[in-house]
Amino acid sequence: MRPSKRSRPRSKIRPRHSEAATGFVVAVNRGRYQCLVDEDGPDERMVTAMRARELGRRAIAVGDRVELVGDTSGDKDTLARVVRINKRRSELRRSADDAVDTVSGTGDGPDPAASGAEKVLVANADLLVIVTAAADPPPRTGFIDRCLVAAYAGGLQAVLVVTKADLADPSDLVAAYRDLTVAVVVSRRERSAGKALADGAVAELRELLRGKVSVLVGHSGVGKSTLVNALVPDADRATATVSGVGKGRHTSTNAVALRLPARRKRSRGDGWVVDTPGVRSFGLAHVTNDDVLSAFDDLAPGAAQCPPGCDHLGPACALDGYVATGHSSPERLASFRRLLLSRTGTG
Repeated sequence: MRPSKRSRPRSKIRPRHSEAATGFVVAVNRGRYQCLVDEDGPDERMVTAMRARELGRRAIAVGDRVELVGDTSGDKDTLARVVRINKRRSELRRSADDAVDTVSGTGDGPDPAASGAEKVLVANADLLVIVTAAADPPPRTGFIDRCLVAAYAGGLQAVLVVTKADLADPSDLVAAYRDLTVAVVVSRRERSAGKALADGAVAELRELLRGKVSVLVGHSGVGKSTLVNALVPDADRATATVSGVGKGRHTSTNAVALRLPARRKRSRGDGWVVDTPGVRSFGLAHVTNDDVLSAFDDLAPGAAQCPPGCDHLGPACALDGYVATGHSSPERLASFRRLLLSRTGTG
């Protein structure tokens, strides 16, 4: 008799992949992942990989540290496999309530806004750099607030960059975020010197980003591309290099990690800037009020006296009494509540 096709039991044992190479994901497009292997080492190379079946549906994002097997030589027309995603220290995510205002930031699969899922835009980032203009277009504080909520919930620090300060005085905008202790960089164009941006602002921002993985977000027209080109002078060439992912086309819906120029001769870079041209807002359905509160070390202890289920917005909230006894400032509490309102779209 012919043996049954199911006579061989399935094994739950999975290979250890002890010889896997570690890679840093710099671009994602159409199910292909561009990974930098042996970063800053003598054998640094770019490897194109696909997802191994054993990973299931777990998403891979720009910034992920992954383990690769197969052909990891980086030679032309070779393909490795991603078999493991290392633990993330931070995640910049968005939810389904971005359906109207946002397109996918990684190009990896269907838009989660259409399916109701969350989407990890960038993994393992240290800073979220929010770029806004002082004028033309006018600043949108609601967008800035939602970006801050996404940063706090994801474990990132925030930096606010105000461009086009030569067109309007940004003092009021900067003052609105003083109580949130957000680092602020103000830049202006130097037309007389023939420069797109003043050297001082670029140097100040580059120092903040040095040695870190930073994500830049901003609406169209605020000067984000100009800023990226100032930080990474060969940004266009670097983008062309990673565009070999998938079908060799880099579109505006893809996040790309660009290397900051190195100060030391022996180093190839001094941090990474992730440009996310497709991200125009953040859906925050996955964020709770307590997620935001955890970023406020001066206010969080006072929440222990709040009633169960407190949204920290109503009269029953214990934070008012906590602040009144001198543990924080009323301005700081007001800024915290403004962010909570922005999470629901009412701020």
